[in-house]
Amino acid sequence: MTDKTLWVGLIGLGTMGQAMAANLLGARYPLTVYNRSAHRAQVLVAQGARLANTPADAARGDVVITMLADDAAVESAVLGPDGVCEALGPKAIHVSMSTISIALAERLAEAHRHRGQAFVSAPVFGRPEAAAAAKLFVVAAGKPIVVERCLPLFEVLGQRTFVVGKEPSKANLIKLSGNFLITSVIEALGEAFALIGRAGIDREQYLELITSTLFGAPVYETYGSLIAGERYYPPGFNASLGYKDIRLVLAAADVLQVPMPVASLIATRFLALIAQGGGDLDWAALAKLVARDAGEEGRLLSRR
Repeated sequence: MTDKTLWVGLIGLGTMGQAMAANLLGARYPLTVYNRSAHRAQVLVAQGARLANTPADAARGDVVITMLADDAAVESAVLGPDGVCEALGPKAIHVSMSTISIALAERLAEAHRHRGQAFVSAPVFGRPEAAAAAKLFVVAAGKPIVVERCLPLFEVLGQRTFVVGKEPSKANLIKLSGNFLITSVIEALGEAFALIGRAGIDREQYLELITSTLFGAPVYETYGSLIAGERYYPPGFNASLGYKDIRLVLAAADVLQVPMPVASLIATRFLALIAQGGGDLDWAALAKLVARDAGEEGRLLSRR
């Protein structure tokens, strides 16, 4: 069997899933897609995808990818009635690319092992524009022979794959730790921009200075630009999902007995943002909360 004869299913057609599905079709993989709101699949069906009526229907091929918002959505699609586990064939592969808890990743690995199915955790780093450009970074973990079989798919979806071990949940822990670092950068940038803004320093000039000298990494450039321009809507990744991820980080830290005081602070900041109506803003809007605390904004949550 050549790689391109793998029949792939993709469950979850949010902004990320849509872009990933389009790239798989562009690479000529036979593709079945499923989304709870079927209208989101119309463009993909027009491009040659097959529309599934249930998650199980999307999991009757060689590989099924889940790209869903949270644990509840993944658990329902995989372990629920008409779910992936019921339909996935022996030795077929479930690739979980969602950001989920360590506990759920372990449950999924066990559920698939019990049924003789293969499982790989492969969460990604990258915003929707990176997904559309096939520039994601994939963090993969699972049995080496299974991960190797998935590598051609990952090459279609991303610019580089990091294989981090045999235990799928290790990839999920790395993904959560990375999201914690991103939120730490956002909070720090927000505080720095509030400080220089109070002094009347030009925000765009400040951004150019710090990204050209001390902080040239993409995370500073991306989120510094969003904060400097106050571009928080529409979101690339919304604050309510950011809060979900930080709570998952803290849950993992609790199990591993690792104090994470900065993560606890950021969780509180997210909760304050969401409580004031900012859950559907980009998670970079943590900086908007800082600005309001500094007296820079009378109204916190205008969609700019």
